[in-house]
Amino acid sequence: MVSVRLSDKVTRWAPIVFSSLCVLAFGTGCAAELRPTSRSSNVEVVGSSLRLPDRNSGFDYQLGGSYTPPPGASVVVRDHTAHPAGVGYDICYVNGFQTQPMQSRAFASAHPDLVIHADGAPVVDEGWPDEYILDTSTEPKRAAIAAIAQPWIEGCKAAGYSGVEVDNVDSYTRSGGLLSVDDNLAMASRYVQIAHQAGLAIAQKNIAEQAQRLRRMGYDFAVVESCVVHRECGDYSAHYPVVLDIEYVDELRVDGFTAACRSADRPAAMIMRDHNLLTPSDGGYFYRDCAATGAR
Repeated sequence: MVSVRLSDKVTRWAPIVFSSLCVLAFGTGCAAELRPTSRSSNVEVVGSSLRLPDRNSGFDYQLGGSYTPPPGASVVVRDHTAHPAGVGYDICYVNGFQTQPMQSRAFASAHPDLVIHADGAPVVDEGWPDEYILDTSTEPKRAAIAAIAQPWIEGCKAAGYSGVEVDNVDSYTRSGGLLSVDDNLAMASRYVQIAHQAGLAIAQKNIAEQAQRLRRMGYDFAVVESCVVHRECGDYSAHYPVVLDIEYVDELRVDGFTAACRSADRPAAMIMRDHNLLTPSDGGYFYRDCAATGAR
């Protein structure tokens, strides 16, 4: 099931400065499917240097702003412009299929051929109209997009992150038929190469129906939203050793989350957040893990 998740739209706010330094030569390589070989308290080791978060870890999803993680959270996701939390396993977020909010016009001006157009205007994500959809339709365009995103991903490794989550692989569903699933999966394959060459594990984000294909091309684990609500959790866990699931209090509600935590079929790592992913200093902040419900 493909759906536009509100949190994908409200949290990609961190400004990015586009410059000529962003355009680097794209490094090629072979991305192999990696499987866990050993386990520690909060990571699973894959290959020689890549690590996965432990499937049972407590975690937090902090795309709306950085703050001290709640007790028990040893895996933290933050925007790639933020410093890692440093409490165990850090995952950086990169928007790899749409432009960054507040930078869309500048990006389209600098790279008009890398944004899809309809009737002479950039095609926007209807749920987030200041994000333009990147044009993944040809190999040269995918190479150019990858060259822009590569420094962000490599920067995550340099900053101390262990994994990367590249969002919006489902942007083709909002392209008005101008992009295909194969276009975006070819782009996704480039991100696997970049991440693995940088020494980062890479997470699939949502789009459950493509889990098998993405896993086969080398994605290592999954970061998903609302898989309980959409009844998709099993689609991810069938293919990935680690699934981190974020449910939202306005969708599942607290009672529904409590029931889900007691289900044997849920992802071991599952939390409930407010949909805007606010910080504790903001009104409306909400965080709960399954331990708080009394579930084991």
